[in-house]
Amino acid sequence: MSNLVDLETIAPLEVWGDDVHARRVEGDRITLAVVELAPNAVVPEHRHPAEQLGLVIRGSVRFRIEDETRELGPGGTWRILSERPHEVVAGPDGAIVIDAFAPVREDWQRLRVLDARRPAWPSDGGTDA
Repeated sequence: MSNLVDLETIAPLEVWGDDVHARRVEGDRITLAVVELAPNAVVPEHRHPAEQLGLVIRGSVRFRIEDETRELGPGGTWRILSERPHEVVAGPDGAIVIDAFAPVREDWQRLRVLDARRPAWPSDGGTDA
């Protein structure tokens, strides 16, 4: 991968079936991802060794980390320490989020790469600020 690329040139990965896709940029020790969640998409409880930080940029999600649950809209953030159980349910309009993982998500190396398509964000003529 080049050091400078546009999001639309990155092939999406199938993260959780047809409902959750991600485009990732990876360094030696960090993964950055723009994740698209379909309306009402469910990311079931899971955990991973990587720490995770994230931010909602469009739509809404209901996030549960351990015993804390909260509805998050644009500007809502999360912090997930290593091996903490968490799950997400997208709102009725879906969501687009940015996630950062450290160390890299090595398990994502085995995900199915989808056909090229235009990312849902950023978009022309949408409500992006």
